[in-house]
Amino acid sequence: MAVLLVVTGHGQMGNTGNPTGWYLPEVAHPWKVFTEAGLKVTFASPKGGKTPLDPSSVEAFKADPVCTKFMENKDVMGQLDSTASLADVKPSDFKAVFFAGGHGTMWDFPDDVNVQKVAVAIYEQGGVVSSVCHGPAALVNVKLSDGSYLIQGKKLTGFTNAEETAVKLMEVMPFPMETKLRERGCDFVEAPLFTENVQVAGRLVTGQNPASATATASAVVKAIKG
Repeated sequence: MAVLLVVTGHGQMGNTGNPTGWYLPEVAHPWKVFTEAGLKVTFASPKGGKTPLDPSSVEAFKADPVCTKFMENKDVMGQLDSTASLADVKPSDFKAVFFAGGHGTMWDFPDDVNVQKVAVAIYEQGGVVSSVCHGPAALVNVKLSDGSYLIQGKKLTGFTNAEETAVKLMEVMPFPMETKLRERGCDFVEAPLFTENVQVAGRLVTGQNPASATATASAVVKAIKG
């Protein structure tokens, strides 16, 4: 069984001049959970190819042994330098898609046609759609075949407006993610700042922040294996 782990290909934080990208523990921790559960992981991004690792996440998690070991794994880091393009991905090969976070997702996930196509295909074939932190930016415009938003009426979480404000990046974001998700009709569940929070709504699994990455991935494994 296989999981498609999707990361951002966007490396600039708006017009600030600061770098961003995918957030290390939101890839490293889920990858560990998935591989230890015997799942094959394929890395993909909207455009494919080399993807940017947010340098601030490397610094923030330099004492995290899972992240350190992940970065020392030349094979897996090489895969993140040569990700599959979502346009070339065959959704029927996967039991789940996991949209990792990092602020870069806010720019290249929401309006990407292939992000939407892959999410819908995997969900409608009975697979699991999952995300953590800013990963739910992938879900804001995803509509099922019947025209309804995938997240409509479902419990869901992600990086909150309060958390965005706390890290002083709300004004830099192209839109407030929590607000947009709520507008799509989901039941957004918010936990205290930077604490673990995972929401499972059938085959939709979401985590609030980096602290939720491991538990979110574990919930995905459980949803896949029943």
